Amino acid sequence: MNAITESDLQQQLAKLGDLRAAIGQAIVGQQDVVEQLLIGLLAGGHCLLEGVPGLGKTLLVRSLGQALHLQFRRVQFTPDLMPSDILGTELLEEDHGTGHRHFRFQPGPIFTNLLLADELNRTPPKTQAALLEAMQERTVSYAGTTHELPSPFFVLATQNPLEQAGTYPLPEAQLDRFLLHIRVDYPTEQEEHDILTQTTGRAGGDVPRVMEGEAVLALQKHVRDVHVSDDLLRWITRLVRASRPGDGVPEEIRKYVRWGAGPRAGQSLVLAAKARALLHGRLAATREDILALAKPVMRHRLLLSFAAEAEHVSADDVIAALLRGVPFAA
Repeated sequence: MNAITESDLQQQLAKLGDLRAAIGQAIVGQQDVVEQLLIGLLAGGHCLLEGVPGLGKTLLVRSLGQALHLQFRRVQFTPDLMPSDILGTELLEEDHGTGHRHFRFQPGPIFTNLLLADELNRTPPKTQAALLEAMQERTVSYAGTTHELPSPFFVLATQNPLEQAGTYPLPEAQLDRFLLHIRVDYPTEQEEHDILTQTTGRAGGDVPRVMEGEAVLALQKHVRDVHVSDDLLRWITRLVRASRPGDGVPEEIRKYVRWGAGPRAGQSLVLAAKARALLHGRLAATREDILALAKPVMRHRLLLSFAAEAEHVSADDVIAALLRGVPFAA
């Protein structure tokens, strides 16, 4: 592929600006959340959004789907949802002329560009696992046949961090498939005032469609061309390796972490840093990109110890200590 030209970059950045503006017509505030969601989109990765009810997670994903001119489907995950409800099923059909019977695969809602898996942790592990192949391979295997998913394909899942009754925590293998774990916090006072004003009057217009699927795929290719220096790559390698308990790692890691991040964390951090650099109009990733993305990339890839739970130490606290203990050395 050819390197990114200045004119290409300006055209793509203009489209990204239009995309941000389109989402902003439905979403008040949450600038960091929107940016991280766009980073996941550019990097071609899936995102897990976590926040208490009423913060606009579902609306944000729906607005993104409307603005992108991509096929969008929403699945409300419940305890009685079966894998076939997501993947699809085979139907027995009969040709009335010949009487011949045959099976026809009926695709499920996963055959889309943008899948909103709402409250993913409310469905049992059997149904959660139905997403694994699709998230990793972009295919669905059913009755010995492999079906390709549309391109681009994204899974944007939500979960409630508070309500644990009747939920099934996602296994580490599935969490690792998410590029980013995005925390959605409460809005500021002014943002909450604006939300009340915007949502209690006359209904606003639809989110405009500003970007085609081909433009998304082109942007993803541009992301791969963004430069990451060897110094940054070595720092990312040290950060990921230092997240695993052992000799020579920060004290907080040995005390509060049972299992550290795997190699996929380093890959995700590099790709996310490249996407953030392009989003900010740069052709090279910097130290600031790594610092901004270390928590959303790694917070779901650390398995904390009982000591961390007892002392109310979060994954973000551990990652902050990791960044302090393994500084960047140019």
